[in-house]
Amino acid sequence: MAIYGYARISRPTQSIDRQIRNIEKAYKDAVIIKEKYTGTSMERPAWNKLMKIVKSGDTIVFDSVSRFSRSAEDGFNAYQTLFNDNITLVFLKEPLINTETYKQAMSSSIPMTGTSADLILEGVNKFLMELAKQQIQLAFAQAEKEVEDLHQRTKEGLVTAKMNGKRVGQPKGATLTTKKSITTKEKIQKYSKDFGGTLNDVECMELAHVSRNTYYKYKRELMSAQKENEG
Repeated sequence: MAIYGYARISRPTQSIDRQIRNIEKAYKDAVIIKEKYTGTSMERPAWNKLMKIVKSGDTIVFDSVSRFSRSAEDGFNAYQTLFNDNITLVFLKEPLINTETYKQAMSSSIPMTGTSADLILEGVNKFLMELAKQQIQLAFAQAEKEVEDLHQRTKEGLVTAKMNGKRVGQPKGATLTTKKSITTKEKIQKYSKDFGGTLNDVECMELAHVSRNTYYKYKRELMSAQKENEG
């Protein structure tokens, strides 16, 4: 029986690390599945791949219900499908809707007596099950509302900023400077052959621990600054 941890972000500015830390803290042996997709695309290739390999008896752990689905309706339908397939779902921030809790609600039904009182007991059992379903649906609906509220606050913030004459976003052609970019550029400038060092581009990339695209972006910026200084 495998344990999977599913972590998802929907914007490039978000960090997936916190979700992974929370999942690994609770389930250190979990196989982490990372999903990164934009809000304009509902495709989830990592999730679809997970759905092809997960099987009865396995467990999927989420940091919160909002990472499971952005739609309340789709989320509850997927929840029921996985529950019926005997796949355990764990929501670290909403343990009351874990499938084990739902399973306990189902197994705690009041036993029938074989008398006319069963008509009443059957109604009570259906009521308890409906109550459990409503609790799960409410959690998904709340998660969906939080996402919608966040988007609305972001839009309102941008409108307010523009009305107040503030610049929104990074100016075209501007260079974003971070502590990491400064440190990386210092290494490139010190060790790259193009700046009097002894390392080639590949060796410099490995030393600076940056991707190829980032490395050449920083290198272009350094060379451009060098030309300006020489001029």
